[in-house]
Amino acid sequence: MRGKQSLIWTAVLLLVSATLSPAQQPPVGVPVPPLGAGPWVIDTAEQHKIRLSVVTKGLSHPWAIAFLPDNTLLITERAGRLRFVRNGVLDPQHISGLPQIRTDGNGGLMDVALHPQFERNRLVYFTYTKPVGDGMGAPALARGRLEGHALLDVKDLLVPDAYAGNSGLNGRVAFGPDGKVYFSTGGRSQDDIANVAQDFRSLRGKVLRLNDDGSVPPDNPFVGREGYRPEIYTLGHRNTLGLISHPGTGQMWQHENGPNGGDEINILLPGRDYGWPQVSFGRDYSGRRISEHPTRAGIEPPLVFWVPAIAVAGMAVYTGDKFPAWKGNVFVGGLMEGRIPGTGHLQRIVFNEKTEEIRRESLLREFRQRIREVRQGPDGLLYLLTDEDDGALLRIEPAP
Repeated sequence: MRGKQSLIWTAVLLLVSATLSPAQQPPVGVPVPPLGAGPWVIDTAEQHKIRLSVVTKGLSHPWAIAFLPDNTLLITERAGRLRFVRNGVLDPQHISGLPQIRTDGNGGLMDVALHPQFERNRLVYFTYTKPVGDGMGAPALARGRLEGHALLDVKDLLVPDAYAGNSGLNGRVAFGPDGKVYFSTGGRSQDDIANVAQDFRSLRGKVLRLNDDGSVPPDNPFVGREGYRPEIYTLGHRNTLGLISHPGTGQMWQHENGPNGGDEINILLPGRDYGWPQVSFGRDYSGRRISEHPTRAGIEPPLVFWVPAIAVAGMAVYTGDKFPAWKGNVFVGGLMEGRIPGTGHLQRIVFNEKTEEIRRESLLREFRQRIREVRQGPDGLLYLLTDEDDGALLRIEPAP
């Protein structure tokens, strides 16, 4: 039956495509087979044999992972559910107390992070698309206190500017080594007259820096400057889907999706401009260049960029002992390469001691899954989320 359905949908897609001009035609991909039960032993370039296991399935478009002190995993689902996974078992009971969430386009419940003193205060921070007005939404930052299967005393810490349409563009949250909260917001397209990513009066297209209660730190780069929002830490970002504190350097690292090419990793420096939409290594979806010059004076160049784009999502720096050949490597998920469905995978990036890229390795291409999240667990293993209707939590471990 599944084979017949695939053939029918392929025929429909081809019929519709024949009526469109080349510029209008959607990307055609081969139907992605369901993920099997596993486990699978895979050969890799430097670590060699690894084992990929399915920890659990039954997640609907999972978005992010946080590890509780007892090694329970806290997982967000884009549809607005917060779930526990304990000892490899998905808890059927959802965590209550979340606010109303808008789930249009890329919107929904997104990132989750624990306060550095979680064991004392039980505070959980999360990002979500907040309904604002008629048909509007904003990627908001909120927090609540986790008690059993409930979030209590939930409140918004910051709600940026809202707009209609694909209102949920990103919303990552991470704590820095300074104890501050870093929160990313998406910028609109390069055709937006308001050009919000470059507008210092707007919180969109920025990485924001806050105290843990949502107030503004006095040492933020634009505090006290007229016409500047004091929450802004960096500007000129398009769609941040990775935001971490680098465990080796303490610097904040961020990555963002370009349009048709131009995904990039950046090291965030206070007050700096990262260029969107004035410069980019990518092209618009129509094929035209975003900029004739992908870098220029006064703009921070990316540490890493992708052409074609892989729709980078999730990021982790490996620091454990289970994979010695991967120590210090950066891992990023990829949702789709070159806008071709069924091309999701995991990438490993190797840097030298000067943080200069020296090579990359693509992993898990044969599974053709959209990799939304990658995190290192307390056990030194890597955990992934697949962004699918029947999404999975996967684990990478040494092969026996």
